[in-house]
Amino acid sequence: MTRLDTALLRTLAPTVLGVIARRFGDFAAAEDAVQEALLAAARQWPRDGAPINPAGWLVQVAARRMADQARGEAARRRREAAVALDDPQTMAAVDEVVPESDDTLLLLFMCCHPALTPASAIALTLRAVGGLTTAEIAKAFLVPEATMAQRISRAKQTIKASGVAFAMPTAAQQIERLGSVLHILYLIFSEGYASSIGPDLQRRDLANEAIRLTRAVQALRPNDGEVAGLLALMLLTDARRPARSDPDGGLIPLADQDRRLWDGRMIAEGVALISRTLPRGPVGPYQIQAAIAAVHDEAARAEDTDWRQILILYDVLSGLSDNPMVRLNQAVAAAMVHGPRAGLDLLDAIDAEGGLAGHHRLTAVRAHLLEMAGDRAAAIDCYLAAAGATTSLPERNYLNSKAAKLGDKRERQ
Repeated sequence: MTRLDTALLRTLAPTVLGVIARRFGDFAAAEDAVQEALLAAARQWPRDGAPINPAGWLVQVAARRMADQARGEAARRRREAAVALDDPQTMAAVDEVVPESDDTLLLLFMCCHPALTPASAIALTLRAVGGLTTAEIAKAFLVPEATMAQRISRAKQTIKASGVAFAMPTAAQQIERLGSVLHILYLIFSEGYASSIGPDLQRRDLANEAIRLTRAVQALRPNDGEVAGLLALMLLTDARRPARSDPDGGLIPLADQDRRLWDGRMIAEGVALISRTLPRGPVGPYQIQAAIAAVHDEAARAEDTDWRQILILYDVLSGLSDNPMVRLNQAVAAAMVHGPRAGLDLLDAIDAEGGLAGHHRLTAVRAHLLEMAGDRAAAIDCYLAAAGATTSLPERNYLNSKAAKLGDKRERQ
């Protein structure tokens, strides 16, 4: 199967799942049916060619799978399956042109089911909508992969046992679920912008889809400050994407990027969006993060970055969000303003809390601050330890290269 076909299937999967789950009301069975449709496409399309309407083909195959499953049950279930398959709305979904519908957005809200805890809803949706692997989701939640697999499995069982319809929520329910929806979109974007696993630094399909869906949510909630803040954060961050890697796919850190390659149009849109949103209040974490991204993007050179303003913003953000990753970035900002020792002291506090125990980012930041402090031997050890802990190949290569360069400097002295 070609890379194009594989990417197409991955892109279409959430849309098709949204159609099938909405029509049949059984998420777990719909997910199984869609997986079988994807497998059928993987077998047939390389041989026969992709259909004119790939999404419609997948919907039809998955709907037939659902109907076949239902026919094996009681007579009542068989009649319901036949009706569902012949339902004009279901058949209309087969003929839909994908850009004209937004079943992925519908699926996003549906997965934030009232029977689930926020953490379980987010994990389930990342799997269904984002197409992330269990390992990728586990890394985002800082838990073992086996734990996350059990959480996703239990979430499906909980939905089925709850008796609550797996359907598009009302306007009031959408507001209740908005926080989880935004968190999901943030995590999908984050995985797309900086892939946690594998050979690629970035997964553009995920980042682009997160931005598209966030724009769709903003269309539903145009006056919500956090929706606008999240969209601004994505735009201001994604604007740097062209400068983040070298021709071989290697990682280029923010301080070393050619800022002429940054997307000025996206920066202008993001800055305008957050500038309009912040004064309206109330202010939330996504708006503060967007403001931080704007300060970085508006600096013509790395040395022009207003680190004092960034540190103030991180101080505000840490009061709004109890997140060890926020405190990790706060430590970097503190080091840039008050010196590396101040940052290292904050890292010691984060380490003592245990929220990032064993996480390679904590060790990588410690290596960077130790290098700033002139402790090359300790920095080398930390760079190598961080390289051994990350599952991202570009990050591993970058961290190993940092250790090697510091080793060369030490030998020359």
